[in-house]
Amino acid sequence: MKHESIRSGKRKAVNLSIDSGIVSAAREAEINLSQVCEAAIRTATEAEQARRWKEENRAAFAYWNKWVEDNGLPLVKYRLF
Repeated sequence: MKHESIRSGKRKAVNLSIDSGIVSAAREAEINLSQVCEAAIRTATEAEQARRWKEENRAAFAYWNKWVEDNGLPLVKYRLF
């Protein structure tokens, strides 16, 4: 999985259906709906990408955890704590 930014700097117009009460309250509070939606979608996308990365690499984590369990931590004799 690539760890590239999902930000392109470009804007694309899209249509969203949002509860009218939320829209009214946000406008009354002078909240920029586009910025809030973009931030929420970015956060959700990054969380899903992280979840998928962990799932895809679960076998490697299990392998290394087993290796450390069997062999101990490498270079442990050099630890200062």
